[in-house]
Amino acid sequence: MRLNLRQVFFLILILGLFLMTLRPIADPDFWWHLRTGQLIVQTHTIPHFDPFSFTNNGKPWVAHEWLSEVFMYSLYRIGGYGLLIFVFSIVICGAFILAYLRSPQESKPYIAGFTLFLGALASAPTWGVRPQMISLLLTSLFLFVLDRFRNTGKFIYIFPLPIITLVWVNLHAGYFLGLAIISIYIAGDLFDLIKNELQKTEGSAISNLKSPLILSAVLGVSVLTAIANPNGFNILLYPFQTLNSPAMQQFIQEWFSPDFHLLEWQPLALFFLALIGLGMLSRKSISPTKILLTLCFGYAALRSMRNVPLFAVVAIPILAEQVGSLVKIRPEIKTPSRLLKWMIPIMLFCIVSVIGFRFVQVTQGQSLSEAENFPKAAVDWIEKNQPKGNLFNSYGWGGYLIWRLYPQYPVYIDGRADVYGDKFIFTYLDVYRAQTEWEQVLDAQFVQLVLVESESGLASALRQSGDWVISYEDQISIIFERK
Repeated sequence: MRLNLRQVFFLILILGLFLMTLRPIADPDFWWHLRTGQLIVQTHTIPHFDPFSFTNNGKPWVAHEWLSEVFMYSLYRIGGYGLLIFVFSIVICGAFILAYLRSPQESKPYIAGFTLFLGALASAPTWGVRPQMISLLLTSLFLFVLDRFRNTGKFIYIFPLPIITLVWVNLHAGYFLGLAIISIYIAGDLFDLIKNELQKTEGSAISNLKSPLILSAVLGVSVLTAIANPNGFNILLYPFQTLNSPAMQQFIQEWFSPDFHLLEWQPLALFFLALIGLGMLSRKSISPTKILLTLCFGYAALRSMRNVPLFAVVAIPILAEQVGSLVKIRPEIKTPSRLLKWMIPIMLFCIVSVIGFRFVQVTQGQSLSEAENFPKAAVDWIEKNQPKGNLFNSYGWGGYLIWRLYPQYPVYIDGRADVYGDKFIFTYLDVYRAQTEWEQVLDAQFVQLVLVESESGLASALRQSGDWVISYEDQISIIFERK
């Protein structure tokens, strides 16, 4: 098969993107997702109450990611960590490829490729094997489908949206993004309608209302299909409960705003500056829908780093359009020279080889990454020595302990902040930092074991206490037992 230079560029771009996505599993929540998937597969039931902790055992739990967790555990059973990493790399790449396909045709492949690369760099710190990446792909798919409907006016493009919503609501609570995007497209259409009426543009109001009316009907059906999940109507309230949790906003790192002092977030800063600067220079008007999408998702990205990938897939085509209005690249398709015809297969072979080497390196290095990010050796000690009693653990390690030690050792806390609630989390923080009445809290909950970071405030306090003895310690973790 003969490839022209534009096709070669696109192929290299996608291979490079896939290479960027290959990384070890380091998400603290991955482990309880995996255990939940195993629990569902083995019991054939979806949990509605907390089974993993001794502090909140039996408390209502909206397991909104149950289908993602079954999917993740199934991949793990088939191909271990390697298959999980490979499949989620494809998921991430798929989201960005759809964003590329939404870019103006005249910007492809070079300008659209540049904006794709910048958007990928901007969101790379948030990538991983996590259900949020599935929501990223489905968000990009919603945008792609709605753009096709907007450009063609054909109902066939948006007909699947309620069906996609039905699947999405069982995969992740991010399904609400799909409903929000449809709402933004409706608002954009209404802005266009008002603008046309004020400017006395030709075309009847009825014909201009066709698109928002169709989208409103699709939105209504999508909301109804969202109720078809194990949690029923509760899933409609869940996203708002999460967003309004002070503890999650103040304590969980991925809910923090991006820190632009860090090098990893400089591409995001550049992305924002490019959008603003080129928007001021570009003479091409931007539709109200694109403005609303950029403002809404841009605000979300600035408010929380977990929203940055969503902003990237929204804004990549918009930035490509702005650049394309200022920079013109001749669209002709060039056939590679004789030298390039020889070099292209070699170059592609080298890139694929690097990807293969990187995949093997990441897969084989997963155990080392696990030991660097989680208390692997400390848990090995617990499994071997079987100490008795309730276990107090660090928040970020709770998911890992659920995977390794459940059901023998229920956790004190883990990444399911919605289960524990703000009051409990703030009390946990006081204990973890050895502040207000931490000893009384541990006594009241009959805690006999403590597994925390060696440098934590609680570890420092327990070292000085005569009631606790160090049973295990390494560079990252320490285990105390009550005398």
